[in-house]
Amino acid sequence: MPPFPPDIIERARRIKLLIMDVDGVLTDGRIFIRDNGEEIKSFHTLDGHGLKMLGQTGVQTAVITGRDAPSVGIRVQQLGINHYFKGIHDKRAAYDRLRSLAGVAQEECAFIGDDVVDLPVMVRCGLPAAVPEAHEFTLRHAAYITRRPAGKGAVRELCDLIMHAQGNLAAALEEYVK
Repeated sequence: MPPFPPDIIERARRIKLLIMDVDGVLTDGRIFIRDNGEEIKSFHTLDGHGLKMLGQTGVQTAVITGRDAPSVGIRVQQLGINHYFKGIHDKRAAYDRLRSLAGVAQEECAFIGDDVVDLPVMVRCGLPAAVPEAHEFTLRHAAYITRRPAGKGAVRELCDLIMHAQGNLAAALEEYVK
């Protein structure tokens, strides 16, 4: 793992819930629409496996997205994401409801986003993160900016950071070389 600033490690150590936006975070932000209106999205397996590994450490996962694409619901189910809020236009209200459902305090939440619609959650959580392609104003409010791009391992990087800070990453990785 690359060296992380001590304040980022301390924030990540407290995380019990990782919340994500979808478009521009779990995907590269492009939306393909077929002639029949069906949306097609591309997800990276690195992100998916990172979320599964993080979940095995006891950290809950959640998605809050403004869109309602069936492909996202399928991916959420495949990955065993604990909480799924779709078609959300007021992310702050969804965040408050989610925290209540998950039983976590604000400082125990991490959120990764890419645009200004994510800021109502980012400015309230313990570890606000953004992808490098995020809107400039959003980047100003991120405590951590991933090195990996959106839809290409950014979420995995954040999962690894959280597991590293909580002392779980090395053991999780060693399981694969036994």
